[in-house]
Amino acid sequence: MQGDGTSSAMVRSNPTSSARGLAARCRSAAAIVLLCAAIGGCGEQFQRGYILPPGALEQIPIGASQDQVLIVLGTPSTVATLNGEVFYYISQRSERRLAFMTEHVIDQRVIAVYFDKNRQVRRLANYGLKDGRIFDFISRTTPTSGAEVNYVAPLFKALNIGQGNN
Repeated sequence: MQGDGTSSAMVRSNPTSSARGLAARCRSAAAIVLLCAAIGGCGEQFQRGYILPPGALEQIPIGASQDQVLIVLGTPSTVATLNGEVFYYISQRSERRLAFMTEHVIDQRVIAVYFDKNRQVRRLANYGLKDGRIFDFISRTTPTSGAEVNYVAPLFKALNIGQGNN
């Protein structure tokens, strides 16, 4: 004891408690790193529609028959018969980074095979994302044209006010 009434005993830190604290911090840091890696690795990719086999377009020269196109590419997604026949092979790739997030379109392709009147390939076209516009096929709104109908206009029409016929 010193003269002022305080103890001069040294306070020693316990080496095992500091080692435990360091171990706890390392465990929590490792848990955070693992959690971030798990969340970051949860991305999903989706492929919808036609999957183009590698080298398939090179097997279809201009002038090839419609049967050859069907053998190489398979059944088209849709067929148009306006100004000759056209086979469309449609695909879309999208990804979702986390399970609860919305999907984003990465790539979309429309392979169009145009035929002449003799059912021979006239032209091949490979349209991508930059060539088109993304729109919602299933929309819950119906676009309308024309003027909006209000409650006063039919009333004035029924009373012949503002019609000019007196």
